[in-house]
Amino acid sequence: METETQIERETHPGILAAAVQAQLAGARAAGLDCRQLLLDAEIDPTLLEEPDNRIPRERVALLLRREWDLLADESGGFLARPWLPGTFAMMGHACISCPNLRRALLRSGRFISMVSDDLQIKLVEDGEEARLLIHHGNDRRLPNQIFVESLAVIWLRFFSWLIDRTILLERVHLAFPPPDYNEDYSDMFPCRHYFHQRETCLVFSTRYLQMPLVRDEQQLAEFLGRAPECLLAQHKSDNSYTGRVRRMLQNQGGIENLSLDDVAARLYTSPQTLRRRLKDEGNSWQDIKDSVRRDMAVYQLKKQETAVAEIAERLGFSEPSAFNRAFKKWTGLAPGAYREKFRGP
Repeated sequence: METETQIERETHPGILAAAVQAQLAGARAAGLDCRQLLLDAEIDPTLLEEPDNRIPRERVALLLRREWDLLADESGGFLARPWLPGTFAMMGHACISCPNLRRALLRSGRFISMVSDDLQIKLVEDGEEARLLIHHGNDRRLPNQIFVESLAVIWLRFFSWLIDRTILLERVHLAFPPPDYNEDYSDMFPCRHYFHQRETCLVFSTRYLQMPLVRDEQQLAEFLGRAPECLLAQHKSDNSYTGRVRRMLQNQGGIENLSLDDVAARLYTSPQTLRRRLKDEGNSWQDIKDSVRRDMAVYQLKKQETAVAEIAERLGFSEPSAFNRAFKKWTGLAPGAYREKFRGP
């Protein structure tokens, strides 16, 4: 019989060597012996010579802990002002008493501004979209893409854990080119990715912001005792009904051609049961359809020359004016204004 650890290893085959190599940039700049760091974590240094090699997550966790200990810096040497050991734990304790996700994210941003000179984490709400912006001034002039991405993943997974619900992302914007470990992005950020953007941010529905924190101090202490291993994998694999319905709609050419009855049949359940399961997860059929519509609309506005009227038709709107009203409600901007403001190069 397979053990839980064996199943975990098969499900999560490890972290790409290219990502581990990038993570060591701060240690190299500080003059640490990175070869010895790898050996201390029981990682063969030659494995990092091939970017596609996979390093077991528990070994990467050992590597990070060893690096942080030697640097006395939980940022791994990427920040101008080091995060002294215990900084992340103190941020967690500062947030645990917040009544909901919105307050917790706002408090985490304030905490980061108090301990960092060149890092900002900011929550912005536009219409029905929430954006968690992560800006690193990079005063040390290091190749910092992996650091910013790691912060985004940590915030996503930690705050999903606090509400005990996977925060389903609409999309992620990244102020970087695709990295060598791009194939891992579907695990890091299970949504559509946009590179070469003006800012790095996670985009998700504002509905999550009102969800209560359900963890207590004892659970937080136990969680922190397992860090960073517990942050190197998803809080929960997204086998939720919400996630499955969303993926089904995303893979459908015209989402208006797929009804609730069709989706329920594909999931081998009744429409009534599916509605109930979605409600238990804090969602509804219409919420998910709107989310997929919003994602598709944003994608076409940012990446294609498609006219607004044609986008409206593809998404099942009877007329462009109805689409304009809906899009402004979703994002706070009219489609044309959004295309002008956020379209990438």
